[in-house]
Amino acid sequence: MVLHQKHGLLALLLLLSVAMHAQNDSLRNNDDSLLLLNYQQQLRDLDGQRRADSLNKAILEAQLLKLKTTDNIQKEDLLRQLQAISEKEKKRLADKKEHINTLRTTARGYPVLGPANDTLLMVYSKMGALTPGERASTIRQKIMQLYEDDYLIADSIKLLKTDHSYDIVYKDIIIMSLSETDALWHDQGILELATAKRDIIKNAIIKAREDNSLLKLLARIGWVALVLVIAWVIIWLIGKGYHKLMSYLENKKEDWLHDLSYKDYTFLTAEQEMTGILFVARITRWLVYILLLYITLPVIFSIFPFSRDWANALFQLIWSPFKSVLVAVWNYLPNLFSILVIGFIMRNVIRFVRYIFREIQTEKLKISGFHADWAMPTYSIIKILLYAFTFVIIFQFLPGSDSNIFKGVSVFIGILFSLGSSSAIANMVAGLVITYMRPFKIGDRIKIADISGDVIEKTLLVTRVRTIKNEVITIPNSSVLTGTTTNYTVEAQDRGLILHTTVTIGYDVSWKKVQAALVEAAGRTTGFLSTPPPFVLQTSLDDFYVAYQINAYTRQASKQALLYSALHQNIQDVFNEQGIEILSPHYRAARDGNHITLPPDYLPPDYKAPGFGLSIDKNT
Repeated sequence: MVLHQKHGLLALLLLLSVAMHAQNDSLRNNDDSLLLLNYQQQLRDLDGQRRADSLNKAILEAQLLKLKTTDNIQKEDLLRQLQAISEKEKKRLADKKEHINTLRTTARGYPVLGPANDTLLMVYSKMGALTPGERASTIRQKIMQLYEDDYLIADSIKLLKTDHSYDIVYKDIIIMSLSETDALWHDQGILELATAKRDIIKNAIIKAREDNSLLKLLARIGWVALVLVIAWVIIWLIGKGYHKLMSYLENKKEDWLHDLSYKDYTFLTAEQEMTGILFVARITRWLVYILLLYITLPVIFSIFPFSRDWANALFQLIWSPFKSVLVAVWNYLPNLFSILVIGFIMRNVIRFVRYIFREIQTEKLKISGFHADWAMPTYSIIKILLYAFTFVIIFQFLPGSDSNIFKGVSVFIGILFSLGSSSAIANMVAGLVITYMRPFKIGDRIKIADISGDVIEKTLLVTRVRTIKNEVITIPNSSVLTGTTTNYTVEAQDRGLILHTTVTIGYDVSWKKVQAALVEAAGRTTGFLSTPPPFVLQTSLDDFYVAYQINAYTRQASKQALLYSALHQNIQDVFNEQGIEILSPHYRAARDGNHITLPPDYLPPDYKAPGFGLSIDKNT
């Protein structure tokens, strides 16, 4: 009855431990520290169960020995109980191992350092009241105590088996104890683990003693001296080689170095090339010195046991970032390949689009309602859209594109662009509108506001006009769009551009004579068309004169100033020839005793100015 009660208690403890294990698994992702605390409690429970099972097993085995050979029924009962205890032991070990496996990714191990400050083993579990960290510290103290013992006999470090653990001992010093839990952490049998750790501790002490012997110290000093001598010889050879190289370059620079130029522009002179070569040589020499120093120091540090960690740290100082860069580049290669493929495809798409619009521009390909001069501006817009689409696609493949810093910089640049480029964007939009409005093209003679000239450049932002005085004026496209534009060229080739000027003649001259004279003056002007013929309009009948407007057709819109000048000259010549005086609007003359206003060349040789007329009243 007592045995069955004990078995029931043990079963209850086992169920409790399994329930606690399930509960700990559910909380593992939320609180690792609570998991470790529960794990220690479970280990204590399982150890208690193991001790109870061992005691119960010992009692059953003692009872089995006392039985007589004829007590078969009681013997079979005892054997069944022993078999049940054995099964429970297997299940307990399996549960304990499962607990340990769940903690391998989160549990922290504490290193046990040897005399050379190298890690001999790791401690993961507590023992008794000692935490893993305290166990590691205590074990190191015991190892250093043996290392400092001048009378140490390393072969006397042995294993001592206790009830449920193995002790590594030297005489009366227990260096460390290894339990079943330690064996499970290292996934080894307890005897196998204890033997391996004993050999590691013993060999570490022996090797540290050998490394710190006087003979070894002298040998290491000799190696250091040898390394320093070799480094000095290499530095001396580099210095000698550098000076010989400089002398050789100085002697050969006339033959090797020449000015690097294209047509009339010199990119680099021979002196600049020599300066660049000397700079590269100096930088290379110092890089070699730094590399030599970087190699020499780890070699020296690795000679002495106490400084070997320095050598590793110095090596990792450079190698770790370099390795990280190499790993990052290797991991980025798939994304880089994707970017290259996307770039290759989009590049050929843009080439195809450009080919289509070039065909439209040269009018080899005609599309109804689409003008040839729209081709390249439209191509530029589509190209920008394709580039933007390409960037959107490859953005996800750029390194760091998902980082908050990258996103913040992108937003900041976007804000700066939107705030600082409002006028530029307005001009770009106006440039697009102007392109499709087609108010003018390159080479047209136009007038924008009070600016007249020929269009020499038309971009998305500005329009440039050259005046008749060879002044190049830049006009923002937004001003062009909001203002009035006069195009003198667009109809000049087909219907002709009408140039006109106005003269005012007094009422005393026949209007028929004036019109005939104006038509004749227009006909004498080179550059005016005879068909359609020039015509005259009387634009007003003022108080003292009539306004006559001569209109003539021309196809030379860019020569307006010359044509107007020639027309005015011919008007004066014809009017003088026909005796028509141009006296208005601000010219007044009294004919009584005054000379006529015609030039002397147009007057007869015997012309004399009339005298003053006098009248006498005889009645006075």
